[in-house]
Amino acid sequence: MNYWMLFLFQSKGGAVEEEGKQTLLGLITQGGPLGVAIVAILLVLSVIAVFIFIERYLTIKKAGKIDKTFMNNIRASIMSGNIEGAKALCRNTNSPIARMVEKGLMRIGKPLRDIETSIENVGNLELFKLEKNLPTLANISGAAPMIGFFGTVTGMILAFYKMATEANVTPDLLAGGIYQALITTAFGLAIGIFAFVGYNYLVAAVDKVVFEMERHTVEFMDLLQEPTH
Repeated sequence: MNYWMLFLFQSKGGAVEEEGKQTLLGLITQGGPLGVAIVAILLVLSVIAVFIFIERYLTIKKAGKIDKTFMNNIRASIMSGNIEGAKALCRNTNSPIARMVEKGLMRIGKPLRDIETSIENVGNLELFKLEKNLPTLANISGAAPMIGFFGTVTGMILAFYKMATEANVTPDLLAGGIYQALITTAFGLAIGIFAFVGYNYLVAAVDKVVFEMERHTVEFMDLLQEPTH
């Protein structure tokens, strides 16, 4: 007798667990075409947000890496009059700082103000490259919660419509409608939080790279004003 009761209990528990799994998937489809479309949009936004964060993270991290001996080698080349060697070193170094210094080397012989302006122009272009797709990530951080909230509103409308049309309104019917409505809000908030945190992290990383670019620019301009021996 005890074995039969244990078997029935396990069978019932497994059925409830399987039903819970089906309910979570079914809640999305029960929202109708509009609910499915909203969830699909949020899924697309989540993929885009993750892709932008990873791609920008790797790009910015690579841009911030530069050999500590780079400026020392540039200084040695300039002081010895080997400008072409300094340019070659810049071309072989793939970083925003190297491209800015190379632009300055190409303007040697002109007034310092012209050299500084040329370097600043290259710096602005490099900054634009670093910030690529960051506005999209910022837009996702704001749009995803709003889209999720829109799905909640439409889900609540559908839930109350069912309550109005059903003959017997049970707690299960009301709870199911609320579950269905809140799924999109939770999903949208999760995407929005990830995109918001990721955006601010990347902005801080870009600012760090910009600081290094400015520091090396000042160092290069000071180098041009040093007397040659």
